[in-house]
Amino acid sequence: MKIIEHIIELALKSAEQAEVFHVSNNGTIATYEANRLKLMETRATEGAALRIIKNGRIGFAATTNLNNPQSLVDAAVEIAPFGPEAKLAFPVKTTYPDVTTLDKSVENYQAEKMVETGQALIDRLRAVHTDVNCEGRVGKSFGTQTIINSRGGIAQHTASSFGVYLHGTLIQGEDMLFVGDGETSCSPIEDTDIILKSVTGQIENARKVADSPSGSLPVIFTPQGVSSILLGPLLTGFNGRTVMQGSSPLIGRLGQQIVDKQITIWDDPTVSLVPGSSPCDDEGVASKRKAVIDQGIASTFLYDLQTAGQAGEASTGNGSRSLTSLPAPSSTVLIINEGTEFYADMIKDIADGIIVEQVLGAGQGNILAGDFNANVLLGYRISKGEIIGRVKDCVISGNVYNVLNSIEAIGTESRWIGGSLKAPAIYCHSVSVASKE
Repeated sequence: MKIIEHIIELALKSAEQAEVFHVSNNGTIATYEANRLKLMETRATEGAALRIIKNGRIGFAATTNLNNPQSLVDAAVEIAPFGPEAKLAFPVKTTYPDVTTLDKSVENYQAEKMVETGQALIDRLRAVHTDVNCEGRVGKSFGTQTIINSRGGIAQHTASSFGVYLHGTLIQGEDMLFVGDGETSCSPIEDTDIILKSVTGQIENARKVADSPSGSLPVIFTPQGVSSILLGPLLTGFNGRTVMQGSSPLIGRLGQQIVDKQITIWDDPTVSLVPGSSPCDDEGVASKRKAVIDQGIASTFLYDLQTAGQAGEASTGNGSRSLTSLPAPSSTVLIINEGTEFYADMIKDIADGIIVEQVLGAGQGNILAGDFNANVLLGYRISKGEIIGRVKDCVISGNVYNVLNSIEAIGTESRWIGGSLKAPAIYCHSVSVASKE
């Protein structure tokens, strides 16, 4: 704390306002290749970023060497005349919601147990599918984030994270299949049954190759599929930066119906023991639960301090940054409300269509307008209510607003994806699918 306060003091000799973003982190990761442990490494990082407002402009600098704070200040001051015009004021001291982000058992979780967890998961998968070549990782981290500014704002929290990931490659002649899944939590993950069940199911559904269909077809997006193809173009429209740049298709449409009434999406960083959660954002603005889309209605743009100032609004607590970058608006923890349809019943309802698990290149097309165009990396053909095999050389495209206005059903069960998204399966009755053959 003393070094942070000292940097503030030095900065205020040259600037009107100053803020220090300090992070320290310890992490350990076990990496697996060719079905065995390849590497075990531990890393400790610490650094500070300084943001100043001088003559109405923003100066920024960052360092991992805290032994010379004056050089950090000098760098930020030097850059300030060329920085963006400041439309923000740093937050004053405030209270924060009670959000649990720390499980102390992660810090002391033994490396030997991490290795065992990863190897056991690989061995269990290969006991059923002996021809799968596995990669994976098991990682833990434990870190503290501190934000102090010259207006009296101060925020500090410590968070833990634990992740287990498994990826497999299956080569059948000239055909190559990629599968994978993982779990992330603030607490140690020792029960890997969900991962194993998911990857095993992917392999079983994908071993046979089915002809890829073409046309406007029913599509089921699994939770992974929702994450990989739908969320990116959808959230772009709610991002405060695209709004202020005038490129969001949702400008002037808050309060209007933009997708099917079955869709409700929350941005909620107050969910305890979820890695994406925090009592505040990366600028020290208090976290809060808010609807991005409420029963199909566009409800909230996501602002950081700068874009909120440009819009004449208050920050929504969505400022996100790394040590080496200025804050920018970003979603935190997204939760999509569940529906009423069982996944198996969705499949039974489709005479001809596909399931999308993973895609490549979802950012192709005019993403600012909500368009997507992507190769299906992992997906399955449905025929007469049954999965008949994996689709290859298949492209899915469309506009996310149109697709989410063609919802047939939403699943009853959700999955956490990457510690920052809780999503059910979404069944849409009309999506453009094309075979590349």
